[in-house]
Amino acid sequence: MPLLREFAGLDAGEDAMPDETTILKFRRLLERHQLAQTLFDETAALLADKGLLLRQGTIVDATLIAAPPSTKNRDRKRDGEMSSTKKGNNYHFGMKAHIGVDAESGLMHIVEITTAKVADGVMTDALLHGEEQVVLGDRAYTRKDRNLAAERQEGEPVWAFPFKRRKGEDLPAEQALCNRMLAPLWAAVEQPFRIVKRQFGYTKVRYRGLFKNAQQLYLLFALGNLYHIREAFMPT
Repeated sequence: MPLLREFAGLDAGEDAMPDETTILKFRRLLERHQLAQTLFDETAALLADKGLLLRQGTIVDATLIAAPPSTKNRDRKRDGEMSSTKKGNNYHFGMKAHIGVDAESGLMHIVEITTAKVADGVMTDALLHGEEQVVLGDRAYTRKDRNLAAERQEGEPVWAFPFKRRKGEDLPAEQALCNRMLAPLWAAVEQPFRIVKRQFGYTKVRYRGLFKNAQQLYLLFALGNLYHIREAFMPT
């Protein structure tokens, strides 16, 4: 395609254009040396150096990536590295992408990939860079020692996680108001997922196992960061 040739800097008169085999070899090279996560980290570091990725606050969240649940394959079984988890009233089979997002810019600075059954709250510490003054997230991350009412330990950030109501009880009016005020703030974390799933069309895993799929996701999230701030790099 002329547009893709122009983007890649390939002259239309080239005798040998890169084909699917070339792309496959390049992908396997990235996998063999585990360079996808390095590229994501380098991209995030570049954005931080440019002043586009700040470090005052982090929003944490996770999204499910579906995997084929069918056993109609050569092994007659599902992918052993994927698992099921319940969301609402439905069960989902696949893996999870956990991200830490800069609260100011909406850019990702950390990505972790796990099987679907890993609880969101277990990954909180892995999604922080350690310089946050405030951490935001939904109810999945709320703990007794990590909410707005909890006593803050020295050196800890403010844990801006929503209050949970007890079974059969309503939240006090001030806590319900606080939750409503927090909702627009942590909603910014959905933007990276929208880019990867809607702009890039990545809603299902492509490979078996976590490793290969994780390598692809690191690259997609790195590109997602660049897409998110694309206007900053466009000539005026």
